[in-house]
Amino acid sequence: MGYKHGMYYDEFNVGDEFVSPARTVTETDIVNFAGLSGDFNQLHTDEEFGKKTQFGKRIAHGLLGLAISSGLTQRTGITDGTVVAFLGLEWNFKGPIFIGDTIHVVQKILSMRETKKPDRGIIAFQTTVINQDGAVVQEGVRNVMIARKAG
Repeated sequence: MGYKHGMYYDEFNVGDEFVSPARTVTETDIVNFAGLSGDFNQLHTDEEFGKKTQFGKRIAHGLLGLAISSGLTQRTGITDGTVVAFLGLEWNFKGPIFIGDTIHVVQKILSMRETKKPDRGIIAFQTTVINQDGAVVQEGVRNVMIARKAG
């Protein structure tokens, strides 16, 4: 089976929308992220503490949700082999992600601009993280540099 190549800058259009596969967030994800990040805040690691919060139970780290969303966007395959650089993001945490929630990502192209170098362009993706109930839990704009087709 051959390698599927992603899309080039020239193949995208403002308004294009892409939906990722879904993924369930597990307790293991939260424990591993706490260890990796060093963020052992009780809101994420202590069930009894979580019961006393506005959420009524533990929640996933906001940055864990962001990290998973990054992986889900890659699973669409649209930039496989064509992404040049991740340039930055503006991000909002809209609601909690709980253990057992299943999330997916919807990406919509907000804008595109050419660069001084003819072999690449920059795309702004509106990125929305949605849980199994259809609630938006995170959203923002990711700016990504994408290769252009050769001459």
